This record gives sequence, structure tokens and C-alpha cells, in this order.
Amino acid sequence: MPVDRELPTPEAVDLLALTRELADAELAPKAAQYEREERFPREVFRLLGDAGLLGLPFGEDVGGGGQPYEVYLQVVEELAARWASVALGISVHTLACLPIDRFGTPEQRRDVLPDLVGGQLLGAYCLSEAHAGSDPAAMRASAKRGDDGWVASGEKAWVTHGGQADFYSTFLRTPDDGAAGGARHGISCFHLTPELPGFSAARPEEKMGLTGSTTAAMRLDDVPIPVDRLVGDPGHGLSIALGALDSGRLGVSAVAVGLAQAALELAVSYATERVAFGRPIIEHQGLTFLLADMAAAVESARATYLVAARRKDAGKPFSRQASIAKLVATDAAMKVTTDAVQVLGGAGYTRDHPAERYMREAKVMQIFEGTNQIQRLVIGKSLAGEAVRTPG
Repeated sequence: MPVDRELPTPEAVDLLALTRELADAELAPKAAQYEREERFPREVFRLLGDAGLLGLPFGEDVGGGGQPYEVYLQVVEELAARWASVALGISVHTLACLPIDRFGTPEQRRDVLPDLVGGQLLGAYCLSEAHAGSDPAAMRASAKRGDDGWVASGEKAWVTHGGQADFYSTFLRTPDDGAAGGARHGISCFHLTPELPGFSAARPEEKMGLTGSTTAAMRLDDVPIPVDRLVGDPGHGLSIALGALDSGRLGVSAVAVGLAQAALELAVSYATERVAFGRPIIEHQGLTFLLADMAAAVESARATYLVAARRKDAGKPFSRQASIAKLVATDAAMKVTTDAVQVLGGAGYTRDHPAERYMREAKVMQIFEGTNQIQRLVIGKSLAGEAVRTPG
């Protein structure tokens, strides 16, 4: 049941065809086993890097694919329909590259960025902390100025690719001299790499789903950070982080839609083959209506993330639209995967079919990149702000 896509260029059409071919050949056959074994697919990311799929939204001048977000996200969706952990990994890698792409010095963009977006290096994003959750301004992990740069201490939590990544975009509290705008802005962004002394990963989390994607806390025990690893101005890290998260929420939206699409296709296939009361169960009206609602949820969610992506590509504000897309797409994924288990009945509750895995994987998408309750706050504040600016 291939998705009928509207793509802006013939190049994009070819790119999506390549993605489907690669995903069917290299991702789909491995997903169930790797997830069952909780095995990190590092070689799959190298393969996707070689194919140019890890740097799609970045400029060709720094080794990227030069593709609009509208196209990049549809690539992510196609990959997610075969293996959500890998598609999520690409979204996180993109998120990790964004700070240097947007705020890096000319030297960082010239010397560091091409290696990041080229695909052979895999990135991680260190923003959250165990006590802070959805409030990054409450972070405690810090960096103090040293003789030759900075010295960092503390711990970052819930790091996708923690212990597996080749570089970490890391946000730390730094001394605020008052010029950056107060305590909420005393945060800076750093480019960290695993060989730095004192920088290490804790034991990976034991998760409900996405078990092929390693998640771990990252410890900073007096880590020396060279002066050229600061990204952007000191004290401006929170704005860098939150700006990147708007794009990251679109990545999660695309992953959620891909997962929901896979669940829908599984449910339709099973309902077509399973016979009850003398006919395929898809011919029973009660089940047909359930499948129709699932299809409507998937297509609505896809349209929502594409609207936000096109705004981003056009240079328009898209923060509210990104939150709406994340909210709609991940809630849809949870509902569609749950309904897929219901369509399969008892079979859906077993590991003979991937429906139960899809359902477990969907749950966390309502939580990371800002919980869906936080997305509602963001949307509501945006609406309130617009009402104040345009009274009457």
C-alpha cells in the first residue's frame, strides 16, 4: 500500500524511490531481530550515511544533500515504516548537527560540519536532565571557565545514541555575566566528542520500546572542553536548543507517521486474509470503520507535518505548527498502533506479528522532544500571544 506522495522535484522522486528500495532490502529484514536482541544497528547508519541519507537537509557546500525539509521528512517517514529506531536515529543526528550548522563559527562550519553531515559520524543531543524533564532551563550540569577553555561536570539524561555516538551537541549551564539576559539564559552549547577525559556513558536504559536505539545518561566528570568547542555565543544555548527542537519535533512527527503507516498496512493485510463467519473480516462493517479511522488519522497527521515543513522551507515561523504536528502525529501513532493490535485480536498480542512492537514504540513518541502536554502549552501560549498582538 505505497503512499501517494506529492514531491517538489524529479530529484526528490528518485530519492524517495532509492529510500524505499534501501529500506526494504536493508532495514525491514533486520528490524524485528535487532529490536528483540536490543542490538544497536551501527552498520545500518553507516550504510545510510554512504547513501547520503544522514545529511539531507544540510547544504551541499558542507557535504549535505541540499534537500528541503519537506523531502527530508518524507525520507524519514519511509524509513520509519520499516524500522522506527533507525528513523528516529536520523532525526536525532539531524538535531545534533543543527547547532553548528546554524550557529557555528566559520572555522567550525568549514572544518567540523562536513564530517558531521557526511554520514560516517553519528550524533547525539544532550539537553535533558533527570530532574528537569521538559524544563531545560532548570538544568544543573555546568561548565566553568578554565585555563584553556572550559571544565564540565554533571550528568545529562535520556541521550539517544548515548555511548554509541561520535559527537554530542551538549547544553551546559555557564556563568552568566548579566549580558545574556538573566538566569534562564546562562546556558551554552558545546560540541563534545567521546575521547574527552571524564566524558562517559552510564548503563543503557531498559526500555519498553525502541530497544534497538540505545538510550543512556552521559556523565561529565571534570571534562576539559577546548575553547573552540563552544558553539554560538556563551549564554545563548537555550535559544539554540529550543530553536533546534522545533525542527526535531518535525522529525519525530515523521517517524510517528511512518510507524502508524506500517501499523495500518499490517492491519489491512491481516483483515484481508483473516476469514470469520464465512468472509474476510475486512468486509465486516465494524472493522471497516475502524480501519477507515486509522487511515484518516495517518493521512491527517502526514498533512500536518508537511504543512509545518513547507512553512519552514519558505522561511516562515513554524514553531506552533511544529508543536501541532508533533502532538497530532504522535497521538495518531498511539491510537493507530493500538487499533492495529485490536484488528489482529489475539495474534496482535503475540510477537508473531509486529503489531505489539509498533504499539510499544509509539508510546514514547508522546513523551520525547517535549511531552504532548508541553506541546499543548506551547500551542496555547502562541494563540494567546497572537490574540494580544491583534486585539479586537
